[in-house]
Amino acid sequence: MNYLKTTFLMALLTVLLVFIGNLLGGQSGMILAFGFALLMNLGTYWFSDKIVLAMYHAKPVTEAEAPQLYRTVRDLAMKARMPMPKVYIIPTQTANAFATGRNPSHAAVAVTEGIMRILTPAELSGVLGHELAHVKNRDILIGTIAATFAGAISMIAHMAQWAMIFGGGRSDDDDGGSPLAGIAMMIVAPIAAMLIQMAISRSREYAADATGAKIHGMPRDLASALKKLHRAATVAPMQANPATAHMFIVNPLSARGLASLFSTHPPMEERVRRLESMTLA
Repeated sequence: MNYLKTTFLMALLTVLLVFIGNLLGGQSGMILAFGFALLMNLGTYWFSDKIVLAMYHAKPVTEAEAPQLYRTVRDLAMKARMPMPKVYIIPTQTANAFATGRNPSHAAVAVTEGIMRILTPAELSGVLGHELAHVKNRDILIGTIAATFAGAISMIAHMAQWAMIFGGGRSDDDDGGSPLAGIAMMIVAPIAAMLIQMAISRSREYAADATGAKIHGMPRDLASALKKLHRAATVAPMQANPATAHMFIVNPLSARGLASLFSTHPPMEERVRRLESMTLA
C-alpha cells in the first residue's frame, strides 16, 4: 500500500510539473527549470553521504571501537542480504539516527551517542533495521526524484514572477488564461509541490518501519524505541538542518498544528500502532 501511495504521489508531482510548466513557463521554461533542479539534486544524491555526515560531525567507527553497534549492523545487513554499510557515531546526546548513501553498495548508518544511551540492544537493533530498510528500499533515490520535481515547480513559479515583473511573461493569447489565475498558480504550485513531497517522505517512513521490523524480526522492539525517541526529542530537540530533517528516524524539528502538514514524518502514534499490530509470518 505504501508503494502504491508513493507511485501515485510521484505521478501527481509529474502532472503538476507539466501543468504548471506549460501554464506559467511554457515548454522551454519547464525544461530549463527541470534541468536546473535535476543537476542540483543529482549532486546532492551522489554526494549525500559525505555532505550529511560532515554536517553532523559523524565519526566512522570500526568493530574494535564500537563492537556491539558494529556487530548489530553487520548481522542485520546479512539478514537483509545487503552489503555491510559504513558505521558512524554522531557526537551528541540527542537520541536519533539516520542512513544515507546512493545505493546499498555506498551506504552509511549513523547513530547518536544519545540513542545508544537510552535504548536497549533489542530496541537499537530495531532502529538500525529501520535505517537499513531506507537503503534497501532506495528511499534516498525516491526522495531525490521528488525533490527534483518539487524544485523544478518552484523554479518555474519564480521564473514566471520575474517575467511578469519585467513584462516578459506569457500573454493571454499564448495560454488563453487569465493573469489572476497565473498569479494564483505562482503561489499555490510551490506549496502544493512541497505538500506532495512531504507526503512522499511520510509514506517512505511507514514503508521503512514495516521493512525494518521484518529485518529485525520483532516489530514491538522498534515500536518501543520510537516511543522513547519521540519523548527524548520532545525534551531535548536536536539542532538539525531542516533540509535534512526527513533523514532521521524521528523528526528532530517541532511540527504541531498546521505545521504538521509540512512534516516529513507521519504521526508517531500511527507509526507505533501499525508496528504493534504487525504479525510476521
